[in-house]
Amino acid sequence: MCMKMLQNVKISRFLAISVLSTIALFSGVASAQDSGLVVDKIIGKVDNYIVLKSELEMAYQSYLTEGNPATEDARCELFNRLILNKLMVAKAEIDSVVVTDVEVDGNTDQRMQMILQSSGNSPEQLERTYGKTLEQIKLELRDQIREQLLSREMTSRITKDISVTPSEIKRFYNKIPADSLPFYSSDVEVAQLVRVAKVSNSQKEEAKRKLTDLREQILKGENFNQLAVKNSEDPSAQYNGGEMGYVGRGAMVPQFEAVAFKLKFGEISQPFESSFGFHILQLIDRRGNEYNSRHILISAVPSAEDIANSEKYLDSLRTMIVKDSIKFEKAAKEYSDDQATKGGGGFFTDQDGGTKISMRDIDPVVYLNIDTMKVGNISKPLVYRTDDGKDAVRILYFKKKLPPHQANLKDDWSRIQSAALAEKKDLALEKWFSKARQDVFINVDPAYNGCKLLE
Repeated sequence: MCMKMLQNVKISRFLAISVLSTIALFSGVASAQDSGLVVDKIIGKVDNYIVLKSELEMAYQSYLTEGNPATEDARCELFNRLILNKLMVAKAEIDSVVVTDVEVDGNTDQRMQMILQSSGNSPEQLERTYGKTLEQIKLELRDQIREQLLSREMTSRITKDISVTPSEIKRFYNKIPADSLPFYSSDVEVAQLVRVAKVSNSQKEEAKRKLTDLREQILKGENFNQLAVKNSEDPSAQYNGGEMGYVGRGAMVPQFEAVAFKLKFGEISQPFESSFGFHILQLIDRRGNEYNSRHILISAVPSAEDIANSEKYLDSLRTMIVKDSIKFEKAAKEYSDDQATKGGGGFFTDQDGGTKISMRDIDPVVYLNIDTMKVGNISKPLVYRTDDGKDAVRILYFKKKLPPHQANLKDDWSRIQSAALAEKKDLALEKWFSKARQDVFINVDPAYNGCKLLE
């Protein structure tokens, strides 16, 4: 088991709701419909919760897409995890474990946005492709997400107190035969210090002017939802016309919520700013601490001068670092605008939290930049777009490059620690499964008896 975990093939990761797996599932259904073949059927049941063959096959395809080898053992392990997830959902129901509608709806909206963005299709094209309305797709997706969140909550409760000590990590490592230790390609340690371009007042005024014009059009009788579809920069507007649905306090950013609770029914706000940009908002309904609203979002875009100012700022900071007036790590913690990396001194981390990143896994844009740098150097300011679409500038610090090597405790401590912890959690889940299965009805298609799921 040690070797299996250390190879970083953590099957459970492929069952998380992701853009890839969601689109793969929809694509698989569409392909089956297009070919005229009925391929789906129930292959597992835990109380009232079912596992479809399409779920297993799409999870397996997603797993293969990550570069993993095609084996029946992997397929069986994926099926095992799907059954375990359904068992967790069934037990959550028995044990009265719940997730809030706000959390489910928020995750569903995010996933719908990602599907629309990643597929490159318009809402109308998606509906034609899958033979369903966006609302039907959303409802099916909502059920999947609710189950995933319940499963995650149960997993968290079962494993929350599990940790590994240094001695356990060493024992885990020492149990692996020397000739079975995985071989890692070149690893690098790279950090960044980011400055998001500050939008000038003139650009902000332009965004507010656009929203003021849209507000006047609505007041004169134009349809709010249609204008949201056409003009809003909130991706969800493409399928909800800007309508956010009922949410409770704390679900939206403070600026949005404050305006929503000040408005009267049907009233449309003046343009206001939040961390996402500028909005106009209309209150549709309010019931207690919940409200339904619609909005149009316009993001103020930095000008070329705004971006140039960020470059100058980072160039000055880079000069201080090169002169050793301040260490890169300290500068990143104090001045970087990237919340994901600044806490760790600007360093990129892998999925286990380690700072050594495989050259195969590093962001392609970062790779192209460090490929021309010497170890120990700091790049000139580089203009780029953040993951959430903001114009920004960064400097990169190429701290270290490790040659290809076999796993060892000195260079790969975080990887081995993660594998040891994963094994310990898996054992706890297996123990829980053995006990919890007595509380539910489980049935598996005989075609999958070879997977020995219930042994």
